[in-house]
Amino acid sequence: MRRRSRARELAVQFLYQLDLRGDEVLDSLQEFVEAETDDKEVREFAIRLALGTRRTLEDSDRCLREVARNWDLKRMATLDRNVLRMAVFELMHCPDIPPKVTINEAIEIGKKFSTANSGAFINGILDRVRLDLIERRADQIADSGETQSLSQDS
Repeated sequence: MRRRSRARELAVQFLYQLDLRGDEVLDSLQEFVEAETDDKEVREFAIRLALGTRRTLEDSDRCLREVARNWDLKRMATLDRNVLRMAVFELMHCPDIPPKVTINEAIEIGKKFSTANSGAFINGILDRVRLDLIERRADQIADSGETQSLSQDS
């Protein structure tokens, strides 16, 4: 298994625990990944994903609520919800990771650890998130161009 794939699996497993047990388990993240792997690169990436996802949880959940209009986050399968949260963190805050890779990895984790329908569900949600992010970035670029143009006209 590839290192980043393994790290994503560990991060999702930890996020699952965090979702069920609360922030009290945050202090055990380092211990958890060290018990699961000796690979320093896997540990570091898993920790980056888990902490980043937790740190941006409100933004990720807001984004997911906007996209999954007919789904209450609490009614989603716990594993699916956490795969989606982690993938949204990657899409929004990890420009070093291509969106296609993030989405494909999330689909594979969903298929492996959740239900038979999880892959398609995760794909649909994340593709919409990806398109919304592209649209927002295009709007930001257009807005900054208009702002620049206005300041140059003055």
